[in-house]
Amino acid sequence: MQRRHFHRALLGAALAGLGTLALAQGYPARPVTVIIPFPPGGTLDAVGRMLAQRLGEQTGQTFVVENRAGGAGTIGALAVAKAPADGHTLLFNASALTTTPMTMKTPPYDVAKDFSPIALVAKAPLAVAVNRNLPFNDIKGLLAYGRSHPGKLSFAVGSTASAGHLSTELLRRSAGIDLMIVPYKGSAPAYQDLVGGQIDAFIDPILGSAAFARAGQLKVLAVTSTQRVPAQPDLPTVAETVPGYAFYSWYGLWGPAGLPAAITQRLNAEVNKALATDMKDKLVQQGLVLTPGSIADFARFQAEDMANSARIIREGGIRAE
Repeated sequence: MQRRHFHRALLGAALAGLGTLALAQGYPARPVTVIIPFPPGGTLDAVGRMLAQRLGEQTGQTFVVENRAGGAGTIGALAVAKAPADGHTLLFNASALTTTPMTMKTPPYDVAKDFSPIALVAKAPLAVAVNRNLPFNDIKGLLAYGRSHPGKLSFAVGSTASAGHLSTELLRRSAGIDLMIVPYKGSAPAYQDLVGGQIDAFIDPILGSAAFARAGQLKVLAVTSTQRVPAQPDLPTVAETVPGYAFYSWYGLWGPAGLPAAITQRLNAEVNKALATDMKDKLVQQGLVLTPGSIADFARFQAEDMANSARIIREGGIRAE
């Protein structure tokens, strides 16, 4: 009798394994929608579109990017959380996915319960960019200007509790300056006003300001990474002026909660495969840091980053508008 049960268990495990394999091999069965919950333009959109194109090439199926902005990124995120957990609706987002709910009285979703982490795509050191007409060219000058004009130096924020917002708050507290925060709906409109002189500064991933800096439309003073970025070795870090200062944005891919393990693992493998192609060189040249890993690696990284961000939000008293 025991042997019969043992054989049945073995058969069941084998059939389950075959079913998992078939599910992974049959995915994706139709075009996949990748929702980016912010407007077109900016680093998040650029990296997301690059990844979607590469995933489409690798799987032989179309990955369609849909920008669904609003609610500081929560509208697009909720659309994915409520989508069928079959892998045909995915979310490509920045670390704001995890931090925005921390600022809300009634969070619209629970990151740990409503989403399936798939892969960490890239970490992005941020660049401190300022209007080209301001009378300083480095962090030391910015801090001196801010102290002599308390409450007057305006910093854009692409979305509440975004990496740029938290890094701005960290700079305010670390350097002891009084800043004016100006909220925007995404990076693209913030850059328009930064170039136009309506605001003074914006801390955002390096890729976002690069083209404007090359065209002489704004000045980049420093990066927020612990070390200088290899792609721009002449650009100092904020930490060279404000010891201990460091902050990163990061980008990941998620699915709805309950996404089958076979599909999640397939997508994780495809993302890591994409990051091993010439996509890696393109992203590194733009100042991004790639650390491909497993689903468990991503989940652990996400939890640690959320703990650090929660502290900054709590100490800074950051709340949703």
